[in-house]
Amino acid sequence: MRVLLVATNRMTTPFPVYPLGVDHVATALRQRHDVRVIDRGMSGSDGDLIGALADFHPEIVGLSIRNIDDTDAETSLSFVPEIEQLVAVVRANSGAKVVLGGPGYSLFPAELLERTGADWGVLGEGEWVAGLIDAIQNGAGTEGLPGIVHRGHPAPEPAIWPGPWAREIGPKPIVAHYLCHGGILNIQTKRGCPFRCSYCTYPLIEGRELRAFDPDRVADEWVNLVDAGAKFIFVTDAVFNSDVRHNLDVAGALSRRNVRVPWGAFFTPIRPAPGYYEALCEVGLTHVEFGTDSLSPQMLSSYAKPFTPDDAVQAHAAARGAGAYVAHYLTLGGSGETLETAKETLDRCEALEGVSALFFFCGVRIYPATPLFDAACRQGQASPSESLLEPRFYHSPGAPPDALRELVKEQAKGRASWIVGSTDEAMARIIKRMHARGAVGPLWERIIP
Repeated sequence: MRVLLVATNRMTTPFPVYPLGVDHVATALRQRHDVRVIDRGMSGSDGDLIGALADFHPEIVGLSIRNIDDTDAETSLSFVPEIEQLVAVVRANSGAKVVLGGPGYSLFPAELLERTGADWGVLGEGEWVAGLIDAIQNGAGTEGLPGIVHRGHPAPEPAIWPGPWAREIGPKPIVAHYLCHGGILNIQTKRGCPFRCSYCTYPLIEGRELRAFDPDRVADEWVNLVDAGAKFIFVTDAVFNSDVRHNLDVAGALSRRNVRVPWGAFFTPIRPAPGYYEALCEVGLTHVEFGTDSLSPQMLSSYAKPFTPDDAVQAHAAARGAGAYVAHYLTLGGSGETLETAKETLDRCEALEGVSALFFFCGVRIYPATPLFDAACRQGQASPSESLLEPRFYHSPGAPPDALRELVKEQAKGRASWIVGSTDEAMARIIKRMHARGAVGPLWERIIP
């Protein structure tokens, strides 16, 4: 069958993100189907989609939805209307069936099908779509297929894709676009996350079971990215150091291939084993992004984080000592937050040794099927019967949003490396200009004095 895959993400703040998931889905389909890919991150024009529909005549159009909204309480921008528009464009210009997928879709699988009028959805890992398209081609029934959501029916339980995992990089024009806008390509070394953070949606998207990719396969793909022109590689694992042994095995495979391109990943600040960050920095790790959220013991317990403030300080010192740049992401205003616990976090941030970038978010996006959603329902901030598709943020009664935001902004005043909110316009403009001049990587380290 002719399948058109559309990467729908157009967010470029703080930098464009290569559509890795579409690569995996396209690779899973190409053995049996004719696949074409377009990326709205390159132009955002409906004309590109209309042209592809007219030229390729797809029988299936898959829309990959990375995000439902910008997850920032200050801007609260929903992307759902754009997805509705894209489905309408497909309907008006072709007879193709429409399939929704991607991490953003998986958070609201049944509701998004109803809202957009798409035909099917893929819940969780995108490779499940291969079974759906095979069934359509063969005239077989689609009911009961793992990972497949039908309009008008409740979403099934998420299913864990058992493999194999494969990824072909491309198409070349899409790769070239990202190489010209920061030089960043990305890779995944495993799926799943065993942690139980109270607000997190990864169990809905990838499940809790860790499934590590073969380290030599990861290293081969890494080399392919470098050969394709990558100047910086970002590892998209939910939490990179959720499997330390596998991390070191990947580092060993990269060392054997003499790969030294700069790279970064998202870590949880658990206390590291001696030499851990040194081993990763030896094979190119330059950017460590910690999902710290809080440095208050009370709030770390509320968020169900697997570390203490002291662990976070030790992890920070270890990463800095190994030579990596460090960023911390702090999420204030969750269940149980008070202005006192927020101040505790801010004061401890000042005590972090060495330099780092700190990103503060006030208010926590509420998603269904999370412990935070349960807390919001108990406190009257949400209801089991209402939609959360439009951005809804939890705000602790003990830390009123305006007062919390003012507290953070006051303590961040005069500190260039303390960024409040995800869409700091000045920072985004600076990064865009530097990328245009040939700078590569995420560049948040440039804001560190």
